[in-house]
Amino acid sequence: MTLMEEIESLHPANFTMVMSTGIISLGADFLGWFLAAELFGFIAFIAWLILMLLCLIRIVRYPGAIKIDLTNPRMVFSYFSLVAATNIIGLLAFSSNYIYFAMGCWLVAFIAWGLLLYMAFSVLTFLSHENNVNIMHGGWLITIVGTQSLVLLGVKIAPELGEYAGYMMVEVHLLWGLGLALYGIFVTLFCYRIFFLALKPHDLSPLLWVVMGASAISANAGTLLIDAPDTLPFLLAQKPFIDGITLMIWGWATWWIPLLFLFGVWKHIVNKIPFHYDPILWSMVFPLGMYAVASARLGEVIGFPPMLWIAYLMMLIALVVWCCVFFGQFRKVSHLVAAYKRT
Repeated sequence: MTLMEEIESLHPANFTMVMSTGIISLGADFLGWFLAAELFGFIAFIAWLILMLLCLIRIVRYPGAIKIDLTNPRMVFSYFSLVAATNIIGLLAFSSNYIYFAMGCWLVAFIAWGLLLYMAFSVLTFLSHENNVNIMHGGWLITIVGTQSLVLLGVKIAPELGEYAGYMMVEVHLLWGLGLALYGIFVTLFCYRIFFLALKPHDLSPLLWVVMGASAISANAGTLLIDAPDTLPFLLAQKPFIDGITLMIWGWATWWIPLLFLFGVWKHIVNKIPFHYDPILWSMVFPLGMYAVASARLGEVIGFPPMLWIAYLMMLIALVVWCCVFFGQFRKVSHLVAAYKRT
């Protein structure tokens, strides 16, 4: 396959590489691993720039391929990875004091999020001809990840908005609630799909981990709302509610981890499905990193050190998995470059 053919078939899940690398950078910085944080932050930024350039080329050269993706109910929700990746880059920029760039990232991500949200639900309503939920997969929950990523970055940039800080804080509280509502809808459909309909080994993809990741990022966003400055009395009154929901959603994310591990054992060991590199493997790395960050943040907010121990362990696991997936991607890119040179 030539380079242009690869661009034409570029999967939006590639942006999960940016998400995965960026969250490891943020987690490493929070845990005090500053050298690792700088390295992974640099890799995430370069990967984001390259993918955004490739997406622009794809839009100009292959608009038909974009249209096919956006009108496919199995594919359209994956584009929310672009939203989440852009917000993660914004968080990295904010931590490096590039405040206006971070604001720009939030604005771009918010516009993309709004367009994609109504596009996705329109496709699901008007263009889906399935008579059951077999079209449902874990990748749909990247919608929630994209929504809650707006909360993560929005809370950070709100104090920089001066007299409009209260407006942003109301917005991010609304987005957090909307993300929880969407999670409730999607996870109900997803659980029905995997527990009550026939499930084949190939149905169990790394996208399943997004179910846990969407819960973890919701918990992480909740900790930021708990810790945010009180700009309005109404928002202050919401904090006891946010406290309880945040702890509950973190517990829900924790419950999924052993089950997802068992799914992997059933697929690859019991049914002997071989491992191979696929862009959606990054969908497993990001939830691990986000769970580590959410655990660290929650442990800090509630003053419970054992959660920091969990965060260290999960961050190490995320790093190992990141290295394995990156090696697979490096091999694939090397083969593409070699093929391109031969042509």
